[in-house]
Amino acid sequence: MRKALSIVTSTAMTLSAVTWLAAQESKRVSPHEQTSGVIAGKKITIEYGRPYKKGRKIFGGLEPFGKVWRTGADEATKLTTETDLMIGNIHVPKGTYSLFTIPDPKQWTLILNKVADQWGAYKYDQSQDLGRTAMKTETVNQPLEQLTISIEPAGGNRGTLKIAWDTTVATVPIMVH
Repeated sequence: MRKALSIVTSTAMTLSAVTWLAAQESKRVSPHEQTSGVIAGKKITIEYGRPYKKGRKIFGGLEPFGKVWRTGADEATKLTTETDLMIGNIHVPKGTYSLFTIPDPKQWTLILNKVADQWGAYKYDQSQDLGRTAMKTETVNQPLEQLTISIEPAGGNRGTLKIAWDTTVATVPIMVH
């Protein structure tokens, strides 16, 4: 009888936890996505929240220039690589990292941080940075309504990490070792 009661209690607790997690996910305003790219046969994955523009001024408005941005919504954006990479001038060992940026009108800064699981940029700790590198930016005429991050293969062992939202596109080269 005790064993049956224990099983019923355990099952009820598990169902409650699953229901709570589903409710939390349904409260999110921004959808979450996982996107991947394959360069030289190696997979690079990005997990992030995809906020919408909703008529707002994004860079220099909602996201101030010169401040660390989580580069997405909710949890910090995560980058996972199954091999060693160079992203700009950062040597990135195989593993999972949080990805932040510092938007600027002329040139962005990409930050990879060794603490992969963290909420937004609220507890961001610069002492945990794996490294920082410059990102090239360009302004486009047609605003992009939803934040989009992609890994784009460029042939051989090269590719590009691309972050696009509103009228800004920021890129940095990737090279697989």
